[in-house]
Amino acid sequence: MKVRFRLNGDPVEAETAPTTTLLDWLRETRGLTGTKEGCNEGDCGACSVMVTDERGARALNACILFMGQLDGHAVRTVEGLAAPDGTPHPVQQAMVDHHGSQCGFCTPGFVVTMATAHLNCATDHDDQLAGNLCRCTGYAPIIRAAKAVESLPVPDHMRDTPLSRTSEGDAPHPGAAPAPSYADTPADWGGRDPLAGTGADSRGDPARTAGALRPASTDELARLYLDHPDATLVAGATDVGLWVTKGLRDLGTALFLNGVTDLQRIEEIDGALRIGAGVTLTRLREAVAPRHPSLAEMLRRFGSTQVRNAGTIGGNIANGSPIGDGPPALIALGAVLHLRRGDARREIPLEDFFIDYGKQDRQPGEFVEAVSIPDQPDRLSCQKLSKRFDQDISAVCGCFNITTEGGTVTAARIAFGGMAGTPKRARLTEDALIGQPLTPEGVALAQAALEQDFTPLSDMRASARYRVEAAKGMLLRLASADEPSVLEVRA
Repeated sequence: MKVRFRLNGDPVEAETAPTTTLLDWLRETRGLTGTKEGCNEGDCGACSVMVTDERGARALNACILFMGQLDGHAVRTVEGLAAPDGTPHPVQQAMVDHHGSQCGFCTPGFVVTMATAHLNCATDHDDQLAGNLCRCTGYAPIIRAAKAVESLPVPDHMRDTPLSRTSEGDAPHPGAAPAPSYADTPADWGGRDPLAGTGADSRGDPARTAGALRPASTDELARLYLDHPDATLVAGATDVGLWVTKGLRDLGTALFLNGVTDLQRIEEIDGALRIGAGVTLTRLREAVAPRHPSLAEMLRRFGSTQVRNAGTIGGNIANGSPIGDGPPALIALGAVLHLRRGDARREIPLEDFFIDYGKQDRQPGEFVEAVSIPDQPDRLSCQKLSKRFDQDISAVCGCFNITTEGGTVTAARIAFGGMAGTPKRARLTEDALIGQPLTPEGVALAQAALEQDFTPLSDMRASARYRVEAAKGMLLRLASADEPSVLEVRA
């Protein structure tokens, strides 16, 4: 397939297999070896690059970013951080001045992530750099370097312009340069065929090229997926990418969703917040923070900045993982899932979507279109147990939506991840809690009921007994005088 984008400021055209990773293409085809291969699964950040589209600049992991996802975007690697005259980027100079590099293997990823944060005026350095690992210098001098450049101006050459135009009705991110009109680029790099469903991709080539499908609307996606129900849907590729890099799987026909802009909408409709399946976890966190801050803070611990910038809520739901952190919170909030197959749409409670391990209530050719969270007072409390604070998979994730009157529980929605083959609601636990005072004594009956709700498995993260006891402890913490915090760290 042909992919056109800007690379370090210059337009390029790549002829490549759609599931070739950007990391491999940069190193093997372009000789840009500054972008390093470490874990090759999106954990270490050594391969971090800056990708700019109509919404702005984001740090992403090149090792699990497919070339088929880049059409119309702009990419900047560590080789493109210095100014055209060779002047180092302020972040590069600060890393030298503050002795932030030792062996140097991790340094390219760090400086790209820091430069992207600098462009976006992000000063939450611990969060921004949680997806970049250093094993020799340590983080103190790196954080000092990041702080040192906070007030310095962004170099002009860092304000990349994507090749595609701004999505209708969606303002550009303040960190991004204005997107060009089609007249700003060569005529043969013009826009997408305006006739949806004609099968033309975003540069006028056939949509299906070397096993790649690139729809630009949900209507086109619905038609293509109905025609190719065995296609692999690729949104952020934070999970699917590992199927290729670690599992060495052939995805067959890949259906790339990042061009389906109407899947990326967040709207208030009929007393609910409707979140498109293509909304990234970064944008989801921003959207839910005013309504349900505990969920937003849990999303802060969901992967890394690079993973949240790519991963989508639709993918987090549709892959059906029993340890995905999004579904338990959404189930506790009474979320409704919107599914589409061709022109037919249906809605189901999210909790009913998960049938068994690896099995969801989704027909061939049917996809997740959106999820809606009903408007409600904020009573949500999320708790996450993992072996490390940042970007770790939960051993147990518990989410509690409890209503009390006069100290007595009058309503409860409780859901767990990591306790069964699917994210699952704890109905017997809820029943046992309702009518009881929210005290350690009142919670005791619910703790006993929890063992009837779940029979967890033992694996490398935790034993079955440990999971049950941990879930009971989460229930008990609800009765504590101190509000449980998903950001709390205890030895």
